[in-house]
Amino acid sequence: MKKTLIALCALAVGGMSLSACGSSEGADDGSITMGFAQVGAESGWRTANTTSIQESAKEAGIDLKFSDAQQKQENQIKSIRSYIQQKVDVIAFSPVVETGWDAVLQEAKRAKIPVVLTDRAVDTEDTSLYVTFIGSDFVEEGEKAGQWLVDNADASDVDKDGAINVVELQGTTGSAPAIDRKKGFEDKISADSKIKITASQTGDFTRDGGKQVMEAFLQSNPKIDVVYAHNDDMGLGAIEAIKAAGKKPGTDIKIITVDAVKDGMTALAAGEINYIVECSPLLGPQLMDVAKKVAAGEEVPDRIVTEETTFTPEQAAEALPDRKY
Repeated sequence: MKKTLIALCALAVGGMSLSACGSSEGADDGSITMGFAQVGAESGWRTANTTSIQESAKEAGIDLKFSDAQQKQENQIKSIRSYIQQKVDVIAFSPVVETGWDAVLQEAKRAKIPVVLTDRAVDTEDTSLYVTFIGSDFVEEGEKAGQWLVDNADASDVDKDGAINVVELQGTTGSAPAIDRKKGFEDKISADSKIKITASQTGDFTRDGGKQVMEAFLQSNPKIDVVYAHNDDMGLGAIEAIKAAGKKPGTDIKIITVDAVKDGMTALAAGEINYIVECSPLLGPQLMDVAKKVAAGEEVPDRIVTEETTFTPEQAAEALPDRKY
């Protein structure tokens, strides 16, 4: 099923231009104004995502109004309400968490301003509150990470109790990637009874958070075989903690992460990370394409999934010279 701009605008007057949805002053001359509420700048991935959106808007000739929520939902809600007051043509944002958006999205709907979700989804029963969601399949990312561990766990990973002990560095509590990457990973490792998650805590997608949590894990868990980090930055923080504890990352403790940003790929190529599941931040071109289609009254899919891959150390070394982020 596809949502159209007609449904969102609920036009009552026949022949009214669809590009005028949102009542932006720039709509009459065909220009598009987009309000984008970013999560923050918590990681290398997010920085690359912001750059992609800003550069793509410029290339597409779209007037971008940008805000940084500093990982606070209340800041994003304020920004979205500001965009509604400014009567932009399209609102786009990456939700800090999944829940708590219905009220402000209802306000956007009443103002006849279409909303596009990027990177992260929202948890709502009313899917008419947004046009489409552009981003990764986070459950699948977790599944890829878990399947690699099931396929590559060997005798050296098994402790004297016959278990493979995994510690998990979760993303921001309540966020879609944290929830879904955990679910996908757990679904896959359930196929091997030896693999156990012995500790799981949020590092809030930051390198410093990953380091602090890993330091606590190393102090409280005498036997850690594997680290599963929901993003590269937390994995890189974990590497710092592992080295400080006198252990060798990638050898004494296997590390699996998600994202594939340059710093993560560099650590992977060096053997300090064992496997990375890609999550591309370069969503700008797709977002601007959707914005133009929405403004033109064209149909867009409910869900636009980005194509992504996985990397071993050898593949990372090969890909790094041409890596864009």
